[in-house]
Amino acid sequence: MKNRKTLIGLIVLVHLSLTAQQTDIEMLIKPYLQDATPSYISIKWETSQGEESIVEWGTTKKLGKKALGRSEAMNFGDAKLHEVQLTGLDRFTEYFYRVRTGKTVSDIHRFKTPPFSEDRESFNLMAMSDMQYDWQYPNKFAEVVEDGVLEYMADTYGGNLPNNLAMVLIPGDLVENGTKYLQWRNHFFTPAEKLFAEVPVYPVLGNHEKNSKFYFQYFSLPQNGTPAYAEHWWYKDYGNTRVIGLNSNEGYADSKEQFAWLEQLLKETAQDNRIDFVFAQLHHPYKSELWIPGERPSTGKVVAMLEQFSTESGKPSIHFYGHTHGYSRGQSQDHAHLWVNVASAGGAIDNWGEFEGRDYAEFTRSDDEYGFVVVEVDAHKDDPKFTMKRISMGNETKARQNKVTDSVVVWKKSRKPNAPKPVAPMNEPVDFKMPLLKASPFESNHPHAQHGASHWQVSETRDFVKPVWNSFKQHENWYFAQDLQKNDDLTDEPTQRLQPDTTYFWRVRYRDRNLNWSDWSAAATFKTKAQ
Repeated sequence: MKNRKTLIGLIVLVHLSLTAQQTDIEMLIKPYLQDATPSYISIKWETSQGEESIVEWGTTKKLGKKALGRSEAMNFGDAKLHEVQLTGLDRFTEYFYRVRTGKTVSDIHRFKTPPFSEDRESFNLMAMSDMQYDWQYPNKFAEVVEDGVLEYMADTYGGNLPNNLAMVLIPGDLVENGTKYLQWRNHFFTPAEKLFAEVPVYPVLGNHEKNSKFYFQYFSLPQNGTPAYAEHWWYKDYGNTRVIGLNSNEGYADSKEQFAWLEQLLKETAQDNRIDFVFAQLHHPYKSELWIPGERPSTGKVVAMLEQFSTESGKPSIHFYGHTHGYSRGQSQDHAHLWVNVASAGGAIDNWGEFEGRDYAEFTRSDDEYGFVVVEVDAHKDDPKFTMKRISMGNETKARQNKVTDSVVVWKKSRKPNAPKPVAPMNEPVDFKMPLLKASPFESNHPHAQHGASHWQVSETRDFVKPVWNSFKQHENWYFAQDLQKNDDLTDEPTQRLQPDTTYFWRVRYRDRNLNWSDWSAAATFKTKAQ
């Protein structure tokens, strides 16, 4: 009898101990969404202990279904990272869910599955980067998410978040030091928990992640890159758009394997009639107006590959990046390709004049401000387009609250402006000391098209194979907080000093603000006067 009482007492103690453990489980990182497809999504969260990984889900808040997953140790105390994969979902459908480990249960959240490309559903995505902790402004990333992204999406589109936003892209520098475990929870996931719980997040590695094991534990990214480099590069389709994630860090930026993979993927994408647009993301810029030391030549090779892809396939593209802590938007001179720096979402701003900078011809705008980028993708079957908008939150000296400071619309179909006509000089002698070229006003058959850029050439031969002078000017050039193109209507341009007593040919073409070039004008001629 005594032994039996002892056994019962031990069972009670074990039960009470397990119950206490379940009660004491703390949710360290609230649920966040990963790797969504029309029929599948991954949900992850972290607890202080506990093996149980359960997601309760359904098409209403009553939930009604249950899915089990797995947990893994984080090598930091007893913390456990949980992952549950929901399968058999319906495309473009709203679901509700909550996660459970023991008696610890999250709030009920919602998500929406992606559509098939043939559904031709329009959607929004957003991109931001470089939210690593700034000790001077420790709450900046939380402000960008709470007062920026969430407030802007609600005010602009109404309704709930998953219906307004399909995915979040982050081209690197999520934390200040990726090898420090607590930074991931305190500086990245907690400030953005309301966003990541309802919209899947897709990052790529920045230099501050330091190729950390924590990065690869926390994120379940598409497993479609080079097998030996899982999650270093990958792609994800949403409707008619393909998003490509790349690694621009040392040891990977010049990887033959990465370039071979990208080359093959772009070839396949060019032939894929389901895809209209390609948005790539990587951390380092090819050119940086605010911070030249941050440039990486290997990114230039990626840009060249995307330019060639867009021109040959007729599918416009963007490369998103960060590293420099400020916004920049440019466009390739001869290709329907945008360059967009989506920083900074938290890291200290690279203020004008603080570092070595340069005014590059490709860029129309650079701002030393916090903010994020929203891309509205219109998947119209006959005329797809996207609208890229910069949403600024200002800086330490200039207050802005979700102000749209830049935007550009790009259609897949070409909308050529009319070819300009030469006005002067025309078969007449001119001074060789910087003659002024003059062309007709901008015209387009599309009523909302506006003059975006002019490209001028002067040559000693009518074929323009080797021009002696080129000029590419855009309708605006915001550099060091000033528009250096102010009051330039782009219809005239002074040349460089030319040779005296020489016959020259000149021509011009116009671009609209949607990246469409006109044909070249007819060639005009002039002769410079003798010295």
